[in-house]
Amino acid sequence: MGKTSTAALQVATALGLAGLFLAAPAASPGRSVVLTAALDAEVRSFLDREMAAHLGDIKTLDPPPPRVAGALTTGEFSWGTFMRALAAYAQLSGAQQLAGRQLARTAGEIGLLEVRLGGTRFSQLYGALALRHYGRDLATNPLWQSLSPAERDAWGTLLDSTRFYDPVKREVINLPENYLGVAARIAAVGWDAGLMKDKALLDALLDRAAVQFTSGARYADDALPVGRYDRYSNEYARFVWEAASIAGRTDLLDALRPSLRDQTRLWWDLLATDGYGYTWGRSIGAIGYMDTLEIAAFVAQNPEFRPAPLEQIAAAYHAAWRWLRRDYNADRHLLSVFDFGRGNFAYITREREWQQTTGFLGKLAQAHLQLITALTQARIDRLPSAPALAPAARFEFFQRHGRQAGVWVVRQGRTQFALPITTATRPGVADYLPAPHGFPGISVPVEQTLPALVPFLELESGETVVAADGADAIVPAADGRSLRATWTRWARVGANPAEWSDPGIVADVEWRLDGRSLTRVERLTASRPVTVRRWSLIVPATGTEWTTETAGVRRDTFSGRDGKLAVSVPHASWPYTLTAVATGDSPAGRGARGPIPFHLRLDARDLAFEPGSPRGWTLTLHLD
Repeated sequence: MGKTSTAALQVATALGLAGLFLAAPAASPGRSVVLTAALDAEVRSFLDREMAAHLGDIKTLDPPPPRVAGALTTGEFSWGTFMRALAAYAQLSGAQQLAGRQLARTAGEIGLLEVRLGGTRFSQLYGALALRHYGRDLATNPLWQSLSPAERDAWGTLLDSTRFYDPVKREVINLPENYLGVAARIAAVGWDAGLMKDKALLDALLDRAAVQFTSGARYADDALPVGRYDRYSNEYARFVWEAASIAGRTDLLDALRPSLRDQTRLWWDLLATDGYGYTWGRSIGAIGYMDTLEIAAFVAQNPEFRPAPLEQIAAAYHAAWRWLRRDYNADRHLLSVFDFGRGNFAYITREREWQQTTGFLGKLAQAHLQLITALTQARIDRLPSAPALAPAARFEFFQRHGRQAGVWVVRQGRTQFALPITTATRPGVADYLPAPHGFPGISVPVEQTLPALVPFLELESGETVVAADGADAIVPAADGRSLRATWTRWARVGANPAEWSDPGIVADVEWRLDGRSLTRVERLTASRPVTVRRWSLIVPATGTEWTTETAGVRRDTFSGRDGKLAVSVPHASWPYTLTAVATGDSPAGRGARGPIPFHLRLDARDLAFEPGSPRGWTLTLHLD
């Protein structure tokens, strides 16, 4: 094969981006030994410094400052999140004062601020958690004791889950299913503290929150009945477990056990050595690492759900902590969620930048206390810096009946990815497409409706469809090295989830793993004459250098932070154009953990499909 064209770093240099790529968070850390005491001291020192910096920048709460550490504080849950972080830090450190402020009274005042702001949902949950960090007995709880009788009456509304849960209809109000877990935790803490007197109301809420698990499901559909499965399934199950534990509902704990065993095992198989977990769905890069902190702490406290020995669980925690620490800008006292090339979901707005950072601080403080407690009890004084992860190649079904859903999990040396077949928040959004998320050299643009590794078909009617949002049939190979799926009903781009289209074409797709190559073979069979106005696909590449070889089958290679990725189309039964597009600072170039400098774009026009004449194409991704 002969090299015929090169565009090495020219696009990145022209846009002034080369240094930014070099400054991206480091890749998977090597494994060495970490002393537990050193990890403990490092995290505590970080929290001492950063919590003091944030609290010290708040001069008054009446009125509250519009910015802290230069970041806006006006987004949802912002003050409640910081309140929880203060209380979690106080429990971990034992400190009563910080930056010249009484921590318990300050947390109480922030709760009153959230009441005035009308905060609900996670603001309420963080209020409940803040109260619990100071102790179950309100008679000795420093936060509660810092409040006057009138302030206690106001504060108590934070623990009223009926503000967003309708106990008559037994549903959360215009919210996804995972908010049932939020409501259950709030109610459980309120009941345990004596602020909620109606145990029957709590039990009914817990029964409703657990209904998917008590009905036999191992994974929670977050948008019943359309089949949306992502990181929230794991979080939801943990939330219900924690609420049921407080309420003494052993029947629900028994029902949850099979789910949590399966879900923590899946999390472990999805995990990368740098601590990153779920690679698809509603998550930015930093959230994926925060999940690892919390899940590691949960299984440390609940040994029956550990998918690996405690030392390895702690190593995953350490790896995630190291990534987050590198991502944290100590000069600005903020996570780098809005750095160049970082994509953020719609709910991660500039108004919530501070909230995301203080959410990290609070999650870190609580998770660290739980993990260190478990390590101390187990007398583990050292651990690997990164987990030793066994190879994995399997398909996990989320839903077998009706519209099927699940995820293909592969970890074979450098070849690691998760290929989810599940319903998206909206059809065609790249984060949920059945593509190899996490495959080195690939990163889909965050929350963009784009044909990332899965073609969009624009029909003569003007409708655009995509083979996504679950599948009509899923057939995994017994050895976990290949997967087949069939779509007769397609998702309609721009429509609501589960508003299916029958374009008269059946898509049979097979993915095959062969060493360091992943091949996608698609066969399209028409049941009636169909014309496709436009067939389009992009390969979003993280490499900053692009080279092309055209002797024989064309091969486009992208080199960058994830190594070298070679892309080829060894077969297509129609002519197509192929171009590489530099994304610059557009939304299409923003990934969960860093920039996506190039899109390799494939386009075809006016394709005619006739019954009895299947047509298809093949895409190969290869790690050089």
